[in-house]
Amino acid sequence: MRPAGVVLLSGPEEYLASRAAESIRAQVRTAQPGAELVRFDAGSYDAGTLTMQASPSLFGDWKIIEVAGLAQMNDAFLVDALAYLEDPAPDVVLVMRHSGGNRGKKLFDAIKAAKATVVDCQPLKKDGEKAEFVTTEFRLARRRIDPDAVRALVAAVGSQLPELAAACQQLMADTAGDISAETVEKYYGGRVEATGFKVADAALAGRTAQALSMLRHALATGADPVPIVAALAMKVRAVAKVHGVRGSSMQLAKDLGMAPWQVDQARKEAQRFSSEALARCIRALAEADAQVKGESRDPVYAVERAVTVIALGDG
Repeated sequence: MRPAGVVLLSGPEEYLASRAAESIRAQVRTAQPGAELVRFDAGSYDAGTLTMQASPSLFGDWKIIEVAGLAQMNDAFLVDALAYLEDPAPDVVLVMRHSGGNRGKKLFDAIKAAKATVVDCQPLKKDGEKAEFVTTEFRLARRRIDPDAVRALVAAVGSQLPELAAACQQLMADTAGDISAETVEKYYGGRVEATGFKVADAALAGRTAQALSMLRHALATGADPVPIVAALAMKVRAVAKVHGVRGSSMQLAKDLGMAPWQVDQARKEAQRFSSEALARCIRALAEADAQVKGESRDPVYAVERAVTVIALGDG
């Protein structure tokens, strides 16, 4: 994120928006140490405030103006913001936050017309997006994390972005050198989601006995079978996406919405499966998914059967 005269942080993901605002603030103050920070809310805005705050100071200091609550902006702010976009102040960085909704379309159109910077702050829902986020966090810190460790970390703590970011920071603070899957296991191996991916990895690799042993241990210690089936399904879907498809890892990653390392891993795992075997796996997972969600009094059998079908492959 680079500072600009006018920046709109648009979308419901508060963590990404706060990170972007923090980055802008730090960069402006690096270049202009005396920059003053001014904050106000667009919902309770008083007419003329933006114009007054953006006016040049006697000492020529820069200002960072952060405006929250554009989703609830009042008419006074809309009028003043539209006027400001026509003649923005040269020594002001205006950062506006809109969390979503229909309020403010006229302002959005004006921001786009002014070629202002718009930062998309949408939730990271796909595991591939979260994996890219983790990789970027480590790259920015000049640290390396193994692809298997990225996947394990996303599986373990990837439900909420702030929690995932905190996990990255903890690993970097508490360890030295490269981050391996074993390191992630040491810190986060107790998470149910990570257990599911361990079972899935063993099953996709054809290690039937190991996969069933880990599954039974997980279930015996209170693990919920639903996320285990979800982990199996995610892995099998990745294999199905690349099965029989030609092209470079980079191109397939772009076309399929996956990271290149995920494509490579899925291709390796796909070598054990014919189209018929993959179809059997998908049917077994569909049955297991229905049964662990209430269609059976004994969902454990369905999960074990799905794991066995996947582990056997074409065997």
